[in-house]
Amino acid sequence: MLKRQLVKNIALLLSAGLLISSCKQEENHRGYQYMPDMYDGPAIEAYDGYDRFGDSISSLKPVEGTVSRGFMSYQEYSPDADGYAMAKAEMLMPDGIMADEKTMEEAKELYNIFCTHCHGDKGMGQGILVKNEKFLGVPSYGDRDINFGTIFHVITYGKGVMGSHASQVTPEERWKLALYVMKLKSDMTPKEETTAEGSVE
Repeated sequence: MLKRQLVKNIALLLSAGLLISSCKQEENHRGYQYMPDMYDGPAIEAYDGYDRFGDSISSLKPVEGTVSRGFMSYQEYSPDADGYAMAKAEMLMPDGIMADEKTMEEAKELYNIFCTHCHGDKGMGQGILVKNEKFLGVPSYGDRDINFGTIFHVITYGKGVMGSHASQVTPEERWKLALYVMKLKSDMTPKEETTAEGSVE
């Protein structure tokens, strides 16, 4: 009986000692860690050698010739006049972008966000900034010899007082804008009427 009481007293003293020591504050001691590798993980630089698994690295480079999902490749041209001329002669609308109703709605929304303030909602160069004389000399699309390639090039690199919009508009969105700009240009072009006999009036 006495022995049992002694064991209880010793256990009680040990518990109290552990409790008191655990409350001690040490400025430079962060406490004991159950799984230290989860608290202090190794600092790894991407694409640097990492020998934890012998022949592995922290981030694997893509297989040569592959592109990331959703990436739309396009031919890059220089930002100067020669690049503009080459884009005009060579760049074509990608097959994946169709001028359907959904695409044209998205294109119109993009145009209203990025273009109307200078070019106007009809593309006549009479946006709010032009009317308020913040910018002058913005041409009408109807007066310009443009195509999909030149529009893409100008959005990518800028031209004249217009700066590059490449950081704001993705390549796919640039093609959609090109579709919409060409639609506005087409709307400005007078349509030739034909008679029943097929002659042009």
